[in-house]
Amino acid sequence: MTVTPRRTHLFQSRRELHQLLRSYKQMAQEKKQAQIVSISVEINAVDPLVFLQTFAKANQLSFYIEKRESGQEDCASNGIAIAAIGAAATLTVNGAARFEAAKQFVQSTLLNTAVYGNAHLPLAGPHFFCSFTFFEESDHNSPFPSATIFLPQWQISHNEQRCLVIANVMLHGATELEATVDDLCQTWERIQSIHHNLLMPAIDQRALLKLCDVAPTWHFKRSVQAALASIQQETFNKIVLAHAVDVVSPLPFDRVASLHKLRQLYPGCYVVSTSNGKGQQFISASPERLVSLRNGHLETDALAGSAPRGQTTGEDAHLAGRLLTSVKELREHRVVSQFIRQQLMKLGLKPRCSPLRLLQLSNIQHLQTPICAAVPTEIHLLDIVATLHPTPAVAGMPREVSCRHIRHYEPFERSLYAAPIGWLDHQGNGEFAVGIRSALLNGCHARLFAGAGIVKGSDPDRELAEVQLKLQALLQALI
Repeated sequence: MTVTPRRTHLFQSRRELHQLLRSYKQMAQEKKQAQIVSISVEINAVDPLVFLQTFAKANQLSFYIEKRESGQEDCASNGIAIAAIGAAATLTVNGAARFEAAKQFVQSTLLNTAVYGNAHLPLAGPHFFCSFTFFEESDHNSPFPSATIFLPQWQISHNEQRCLVIANVMLHGATELEATVDDLCQTWERIQSIHHNLLMPAIDQRALLKLCDVAPTWHFKRSVQAALASIQQETFNKIVLAHAVDVVSPLPFDRVASLHKLRQLYPGCYVVSTSNGKGQQFISASPERLVSLRNGHLETDALAGSAPRGQTTGEDAHLAGRLLTSVKELREHRVVSQFIRQQLMKLGLKPRCSPLRLLQLSNIQHLQTPICAAVPTEIHLLDIVATLHPTPAVAGMPREVSCRHIRHYEPFERSLYAAPIGWLDHQGNGEFAVGIRSALLNGCHARLFAGAGIVKGSDPDRELAEVQLKLQALLQALI
């Protein structure tokens, strides 16, 4: 990979853009290997969600991720938002070697990539967007392969009041340069004319939605009871069981409107969406970070143990205090925290834990232990993702045993539910969320997922109530 910072605005000089692309077309001919030119340009602030709404097509891969700090109203102020559409390069893969295959794809693609423009700015340069299903072997009915990794054709990133457009151009020996330059310049002009406001649906269809449990609630409670019996027999000491609800609407679900609602309702969560290029989209409002890596500094979280929020200040404080002292919830949290530390140490890292604290969202609160570590350059972000997924927060312990039992208890395919979804850049930085509190959108149909950790002391009725509370996060946003 070559990085060539340029002050010249390539999209404002058609001649210079043409010359640049021609040189890499010639290189592609000589090497008999496609070349990618990644161009980053700083622009005035644009809401990446508006970009997604304006440009994304049903037959394209697309991706959206946003994480705002709590209490911030403006898009991505003191946070980050990225939208990506189209695929300059893509890989889909199935099986146990999917993380290694993804890493090799990223590395080999970067070997033939040149970076131009405002390459020194945060979030500049080529980014790869990734989604991995919960299980390494994706069911044949699953709308998503077990791994999808793509380098987008266009990307808008907003971070700390700076906004970047990134265009990734794939050049072959037979590439028609005039048509390529025309397309780039026309798309650039369209981006420049983006309206600053989202186009929201004229009708709020939430009152028209019809809900149906994928499996009866008694099935979930019976599964919890069976899991508790297995815990008593020491088959495993924790398992996370999910419940799913199908929602039907008279009108197709609007992904962008739902994402906008989610970022308003849950500013402290990762608001994430990815599409499969076949008209189906996955959306999530996840409080759980799997891992972030920036300049060799890793951050992750042990997030397990939950309680509802109170209706009054006094009730809220009482529920928080009970959560912080609950033997059952603390046991569940400790399992997750110990697992994450052990997995990071297997990579040769030295994790450090911050004190236990509460992560309080609008309708639920969790026990959270932030964990950090220094990461040497030889350890790739996807190596860390592969080591951590799935954590006991979404699977159980021991991990392999609990995953086998999840397949037995759950009468539906998890797909991207509770799975790693995120991005990484050409410098090794990146961030992955865990796709919980999520929904799969398919036209007028949506399937919502939520889960609960089952440990010794769990109560089937309370676990069902927790899952139904978590499902509200998506139900409120389906517009």
